[in-house]
Amino acid sequence: MAATYDGAIQELIDAFAQLPGIGPKGAQRIAFYILGADRRSAQDLADAIVAAKEKVRFCEICGNVCETSPCPICQDPRRDRSIICVVEEPKDVMSIERTGEYRGLYHVLGGAIDPMSNVGPGDLRIPELLKRLGTDQVKEVMLALDPNIEGEATTTYLGRLLGPLDLRVTRLASGLPVGSDLEYADEITLGRAISGRRDL
Repeated sequence: MAATYDGAIQELIDAFAQLPGIGPKGAQRIAFYILGADRRSAQDLADAIVAAKEKVRFCEICGNVCETSPCPICQDPRRDRSIICVVEEPKDVMSIERTGEYRGLYHVLGGAIDPMSNVGPGDLRIPELLKRLGTDQVKEVMLALDPNIEGEATTTYLGRLLGPLDLRVTRLASGLPVGSDLEYADEITLGRAISGRRDL
């Protein structure tokens, strides 16, 4: 049987190991970093986690993370209300915002169609999107989903669903590597993909 640390340190390592993208060795490194930090730094980290859990919510309109709903983007009168950019997760909103190329609104689906994980269209915020498209203001829906199998399946599904509506339905231009996440795309590549978006 593999040796483990006693009590609280092993619990801390195990807690970090459950986070996405962090394996056992990374979890151990983070745990020992926190143990070596002064008490104030550790308390600041704990307070930031608790504050985020207490204060952060999802925007009632777009589904982005915020502290007040509607979020600042939905409230901003300078945003172009004729276009909605559909993304999978709130982190994708910030990836697109950093490009400086997009000034419209967003809609966060909360994931992508993934039959292997039992995620279907009914598990996503698609009804909320359709409700938003019922206004005369929206002229274009830009699908900015991750260029992987799940993102492509969701893009295809939404393209067919939105096709009969009197809207321009576009997707990001090629140039984003297939199988990657928007979160990891650099601003120039992502900005060019937004500028060169094409009709579905």
